Order: sequence, then C-alpha cells, then structure tokens
Amino acid sequence: MDSMVEYEFQDLYVPRGVSRNATRRLLTDHAEYGHWELDRLRLYPDGSRRVRLKRRIIRQVRATW
Repeated sequence: MDSMVEYEFQDLYVPRGVSRNATRRLLTDHAEYGHWELDRLRLYPDGSRRVRLKRRIIRQVRATW
C-alpha cells in the first residue's frame, strides 16, 4: 500500500478590479463547497492575484477477500 498523498490543483486568476472582500468570499466558497485549500497566492504589483488551490485525491482501495 502506497502512503503517498496525491493532490489535484486548480489555478485561479483574480483581476485587479476585484476587491479583497470579494476575493475572500470566492476562496471561502471554493473551500467550503469544493473542499479546496489554499496552496499559493501571488499578489502582483498591479493588484491582480494568481491563486493555486489544492485538494487531496482520495483513491478507493479495492478489498479482495
């Protein structure tokens, strides 16, 4: 049995006109309903943001009796 954890990633781009509050709400919705967690957030000098979310891939183990 392999104990290596696998993740899937989703990249989001938030343009510079989007407020901090709206960005927080967007990320909160992804976390609550999609089970995503924040992996990386990059804030650019122009105010735009690049966000990388991750979530664990759960593989079902087939039981052979």
